[in-house]
Amino acid sequence: MSIETLAETAQAMIAPGKGILAIDESTSTISRRFEALGIASNEANRRAYRELLLTTPRLAEHVSGAILYDETIRQASRDGVPFARLMADAGILPGIKVDKGTQPLAGCPGELVTEGLDGLRPRLEEYYKLGARFAKWRAVISIGDGTPSGTCIDSNSHALARFAALCQEQGLVPVVEPEVLMDGTHDIEASYEVHEVVLRSLFDALYQHSVALEGTILKPSMVLPGADSGETATVEEVAEATLLCLKSTVPAILPGIVFLSGGQGDRAATAHLDAMNRMGPHPWTLSFSYGRAMQSAALKIWSQDLQGNVAKAQEAVFARARDNGQAALGRWVAA
Repeated sequence: MSIETLAETAQAMIAPGKGILAIDESTSTISRRFEALGIASNEANRRAYRELLLTTPRLAEHVSGAILYDETIRQASRDGVPFARLMADAGILPGIKVDKGTQPLAGCPGELVTEGLDGLRPRLEEYYKLGARFAKWRAVISIGDGTPSGTCIDSNSHALARFAALCQEQGLVPVVEPEVLMDGTHDIEASYEVHEVVLRSLFDALYQHSVALEGTILKPSMVLPGADSGETATVEEVAEATLLCLKSTVPAILPGIVFLSGGQGDRAATAHLDAMNRMGPHPWTLSFSYGRAMQSAALKIWSQDLQGNVAKAQEAVFARARDNGQAALGRWVAA
């Protein structure tokens, strides 16, 4: 696959006013969310819920692609249309989560490394044949007393870079996700420092593995104070700190940055993205790749009546997509 084709796909993923819907929760994660709302977590209900999301009317107006889970990319609509084909026909690029989750990092107590590189090449080849055109890998970095260690940062950066190189070899745009968790008592300055070190390590590793940045998308967390810090940062402070960090670490050749919501509330995630885009222009497109911040309202509505509330839940999905699409343009107006 040529670099030009990868670059074209990357540009389509960050089309103006569009972002990426993250519906790549593992079976265990979506089961916890279902069970908290009294929904039985079986294959039929998971399939029905993902169909609800992907068939939301006019979704493609604000969503360029969706990240799927292994189970989902193999499923089809009630009419028998494979989800990947259904998405492509609607103008939404199919993506796939390919990491196999985190495991304790040996020698670094309390820290994690993401696994899944073994056998990744043939899995990527299969996902491409199933219709995927981009893939995602998530690394998890926590801030605590003496953490993150350099070993943790470098180990995760190395895995992200190997993933990205393998993706491009198979014709898939890599979405590299170095998430610095909000959990903790750290202040926004500590968050900034860790984000900066993590991103510098990541782009050094991508360079060392000959990853073409013009065919790569970054999915970072925002620079926020720890959830247990007691510190409150304004929307402008978060936007300014995040932008400063990105401008000091992310090469301008990268086409786009799609933020994860990372446990932020729906409105906060939208407000922060909107504020950053109002502070533009920037070297790269700034958009979203939200999961919970796009789905939570719709999931609650659907849980109340799995058969009768589909249209109402889809209205909630579209509203969130529209708001975040406007935020990606710096034009969101809070209701």
